[in-house]
Amino acid sequence: MKRITILAGHYGSGKSEISVNLAINNNIDYIVDLDIINPYFRSRALNELFEEKGIHLVESTIKGMLNSDMPYVSGEGVVPFVNKDITAIYDLGGTENGAKVLIQFSDRITDIENIDFLACINIYRPETSTPELIMKTITLLEAQTQLKITGLINNTNLINETTMQDIIDGENIISVVSEKLNLPIVYTVVEETRKDFNYDFKGERLELSRYVARKWL
Repeated sequence: MKRITILAGHYGSGKSEISVNLAINNNIDYIVDLDIINPYFRSRALNELFEEKGIHLVESTIKGMLNSDMPYVSGEGVVPFVNKDITAIYDLGGTENGAKVLIQFSDRITDIENIDFLACINIYRPETSTPELIMKTITLLEAQTQLKITGLINNTNLINETTMQDIIDGENIISVVSEKLNLPIVYTVVEETRKDFNYDFKGERLELSRYVARKWL
């Protein structure tokens, strides 16, 4: 895992849940919640957990007032790009409009070799159900952020109804994109409870704990 990981994707792609899991699993210093588009299922709702884990949260609400969302991101969001000793996860808002927020830091993003920009994909979302739609999404994300996607995350799921075959079907579709764009599948997401899913998925297997969903559902 690189020093900074930026996650992007459509609504329902699982960005926030994956962000939280990666931050906790890898002892990340900062989690920067850049989602000012969608007020639900936010990584920022877990600030107490982050404090317990020693993770510093940067987000867009007034301290101590979870629902006071404002259409801006704290200036602290630039710190991991400037301080090369800090590790960070950036959780972008859904669609290209959410990704656009990252552009405010573009002049500080110089440590490119130590940054991963990953596209989260769930083929059961209508916007990313085919290789063509996934590639369109990647093109839009790159245009709005002025950064190149460096890898893909297979987060194909139907929540509690997900089967191993569903994830394999997602891998088959995402693999087409991987080959055409020469982008690796960096992670395949599997619920932590599904130890019986013993398929050799592409990329690192990320066993997901549902921190965000547990908070909001």
